[in-house]
Amino acid sequence: MAVAVVADRLIDGSGRDPINDAAVVCDGARIVAAGSRREVSIPAGIEVIEGDDLTVLPGLMDMHVHVGMQSGMNLTRILMTPPTLDLLHCVPNAGDTLRAGVTTIRDAGLTPAGVKLAVERGFFPGPRMAVSVQIISQTGGHADPYMPCGMHLPLGGDGLPDVPPGVVDSPDAMRHTVRAILRAGADWIKLCTSGGVLSPGDLPDTPQLTVEEIAVAVHEAGIHGKGCMAHAMSAQGIKNALRAGVISIEHGCLLDEEAIAMMRERGAYLVPTLVAPHDVIATVQDDPGAIPEAMIDKARRLIERHRQSFRAAVEGGVRIAMGTDSGVGSHGRNLRELRLMVENGMTPMQAIVATTRTAAELLKRDTQLGTLEPGRVADLVAVAGDPLADIGILAEPARIRLVIKDGAVVHEAPAAGVPAGVQSAAQRRD
Repeated sequence: MAVAVVADRLIDGSGRDPINDAAVVCDGARIVAAGSRREVSIPAGIEVIEGDDLTVLPGLMDMHVHVGMQSGMNLTRILMTPPTLDLLHCVPNAGDTLRAGVTTIRDAGLTPAGVKLAVERGFFPGPRMAVSVQIISQTGGHADPYMPCGMHLPLGGDGLPDVPPGVVDSPDAMRHTVRAILRAGADWIKLCTSGGVLSPGDLPDTPQLTVEEIAVAVHEAGIHGKGCMAHAMSAQGIKNALRAGVISIEHGCLLDEEAIAMMRERGAYLVPTLVAPHDVIATVQDDPGAIPEAMIDKARRLIERHRQSFRAAVEGGVRIAMGTDSGVGSHGRNLRELRLMVENGMTPMQAIVATTRTAAELLKRDTQLGTLEPGRVADLVAVAGDPLADIGILAEPARIRLVIKDGAVVHEAPAAGVPAGVQSAAQRRD
């Protein structure tokens, strides 16, 4: 299918200045032209999509989601939900995420690889996915499903046959578990190298897993050309992960100067998820009693330190890729993260690049995704308004006028469309 998008401005994802009066032409799954309308030739007879005050961007990317988790934590609801029903939340979650303009995600655990395959085979609409399948934790660590009452509380796909158990306590156990998760179809290995907020028996500022255990995971993943991502809030947990070779630090709430220097020197990425602790607090405001007060207190105490850590990372030149921890909060509201990134030290353009080119670099798909250039995959989003003037408009569902994934229109608001074969105003001017 050939389609052209005519827009008031184009932000190509590279960080370059926007192009006014622009057009993007897609033929099948590839972009064939992108740039100034004066320089882009739109073939006669193809579908042309335009609208008032449109900005076109590359398909946006979220590097930390849990698409297999129902939005918001509620421990009672989890106890009363059959595992098959829990897994089926992937269907609306994936659709909501795609309609929000997020065409590529990295799932940070508890979603089986079969969900990714189902999207690829067209069973239901969703973003392009990279999955980590399971979360690896030490006994009593952040992702240990053991609860104080003595039972195990499964989340998302945890406990299903193709989601191997994730608790390890030695290098040999780590080797076996990583191999099992890779066998289950993982694209990334997710490790918990610190405590967290939504775990009953630890604190965010404590390290978890030994450097040796982490290094085994990095080695086993690397054999298959795959990387490791670390839930790492504490400074020591971050540094342990970096020393072992982890490339992607999730959350990074308590970075110190040494950790920032190590990230910069090693070329590691920070996936900050600034919105996550806000979502924890919002959950109990909307649903009192959903989670224990101790977890809420951890979120409250973390917010300002998290902001300070992010600001220091931006100032220190750390590579940052956008991530949200959706599942902790609502799916389809991912782009709220960009406002927090801008409020805490990034320019709007830097936040957009973190959600496009840098995210694609983290996935090692930057020759295919993340920018609007000829030959790249035809993923793009058109939003009503100028996100460089107000980054918050990206988080408003009504502003997302058009989403194209692999060259196919997967979401189009009625006002944005021009019937097939009808020329745009720009064509008529010519």
